[in-house]
Amino acid sequence: MNISIICPIYNGEKFICKLDKSLMTQEGVESFDIRYVLTKSKDKSEEILRNIKANYSVLEVEEFSHSKTRENEAFKADGDIIVFITQDVIIEDNKWLLKLTRDIKAGVCDAAFSRQICENRTIERYTRMKNYPNESRIVSKRDIEKLGIMTYFYSDAAAAIRRSTFVELKGYDGKNLLTNEDMYISYKLIQNGYKIKYCADACVIHSHVYTYNSLFKRYFDQGVFLKQHKYISDSGAGSSALELVKFVAINSLKEKNFKAFFDIIPNFGVRFIANKLGARYEKLSRKRISKYTSNKNYWVKEEW
Repeated sequence: MNISIICPIYNGEKFICKLDKSLMTQEGVESFDIRYVLTKSKDKSEEILRNIKANYSVLEVEEFSHSKTRENEAFKADGDIIVFITQDVIIEDNKWLLKLTRDIKAGVCDAAFSRQICENRTIERYTRMKNYPNESRIVSKRDIEKLGIMTYFYSDAAAAIRRSTFVELKGYDGKNLLTNEDMYISYKLIQNGYKIKYCADACVIHSHVYTYNSLFKRYFDQGVFLKQHKYISDSGAGSSALELVKFVAINSLKEKNFKAFFDIIPNFGVRFIANKLGARYEKLSRKRISKYTSNKNYWVKEEW
């Protein structure tokens, strides 16, 4: 099966060469192509893409959409399997692409996503450990009662989906989603009887350092998304926020990471307040939509 890798780029000059090299050295798959989608920026991203003879297209800043940009590229792609990645993932395993896509090829599932590891010592290190465990799993509609909303946990920072299934489900339905487009498509997959695999052996490194401001904006938009798609949040909470906080506290203390430990209350406090405000004042998010793609803090997609 042919694979089409789709990677949005914005202010990505420090990522492109290393990322492209790690993709071009992937082994064990029959054939694949890489499609970069560059949103115009002031750095040297386009010059670098030209120099490495990459296949890329260019968008104006106001044209970019986390959902519609990916959808348009997926519909145009030639591959039997679509792989979505973000510019800042680090791939060190030359069998990563094989591990991510092999069960889609085998018909075991129709979508899959990678384990993500955070290398810094922020709160994110421990939330990643909790959300991306070292054991693979496959979820389907029958898991909703047990897992609740976590049934739809799926990150397109490094993910794959059978193209025919994506097209059949009409992708993101042409919607311009501010965030959580990956949860949107995973909900459609599960509800239509498809299976999603979490591939613990297909690892990428994906690390960020969030300011409280960027954290607030991220979780505000998540609150808006869940308010607008209440049928998803009505699936049930799955593991509780308290359980996640407890996990972060125990593991940060175990590693003597006191900076992360003392950041737990303000960090999770910002998340909670932003989520609640997003659900209550969703119109504020719509007013910000024109600024969304031009704000660097917003542009790089994170999983919720």
